[in-house]
Amino acid sequence: MTLRLGDTAPDFEQDSSIGKIKFHEWIGDSWAVLFSHPADYTPVCTTELGLTAKLKSDFDKRNVKAIGLSVDPVDKHAGWIKDIEETQNCSVAFPIIADVDKKVAVLYDMIHPNQSETMTVRSLFIIDPKKKVRLIITYPMSTGRNFDEVLRVIDALQLTDNYTVATPGNWKDGDDVIIPLTIQDEGVLNQKFPKGYKAPRPYLRITPQPNK
Repeated sequence: MTLRLGDTAPDFEQDSSIGKIKFHEWIGDSWAVLFSHPADYTPVCTTELGLTAKLKSDFDKRNVKAIGLSVDPVDKHAGWIKDIEETQNCSVAFPIIADVDKKVAVLYDMIHPNQSETMTVRSLFIIDPKKKVRLIITYPMSTGRNFDEVLRVIDALQLTDNYTVATPGNWKDGDDVIIPLTIQDEGVLNQKFPKGYKAPRPYLRITPQPNK
C-alpha cells in the first residue's frame, strides 16, 4: 500500500509497550508523529528515541503525541526502554508499537526490500487530528532523523491550517511568511494582513507571521 499526503492514515490495533493500542482512538483530538525503527537494541534508534523523549514538552505544547514502532515484541521493548533511559538520560513516556506480525509496517509501507526484507526503514508520518497524513519522510537505516525539522514542519502545518499563508524555505516560527497567490483582492489582503506586506515581485508577497 502506498500512502500519499492527504490520505486517511490507516487505523490499526496492535500491541505496544503500554498495552493494546487502537491507533485512531489513541490519537483522539491530537496530532501524531508515527515513526518506525529497524530493530530494538540498535544504536541509531536508541539516540532517536532518547531525543523524542526529551522533546515531550515541545510535543505537548503543540498538541502532538509521539509513537514509535519496531517489529520486535513487547518484552524486548521493555528491556530496550531501560537502556534508552539510562544511556540517553531521559524518561520514555510514549508508546512503542510491537509490530511482530508486521501488520502496521505493511499498512504504512515501512519495509523497503532493497534495504531489508525484514526490518523497517526510518519512516516518519505526521498525522493531524482528522487522521489525515500531512507529512511523510523516509530516512535510510544508517541516518538518524532530524527532530528539529519534525517540530518545524508541525509548526508550519499548524500555522498554515489556521491562517491563509505559506511558509518559505528554511522558515522557523517567528519568521515572515508568504501570501498565497489565491488571494488577489486588495480588500481581502488588507483585512487578512493588517501588518501589511512587501512585494518584491507581484507573485512574491511577504508578510509578518500573523499570530506573532
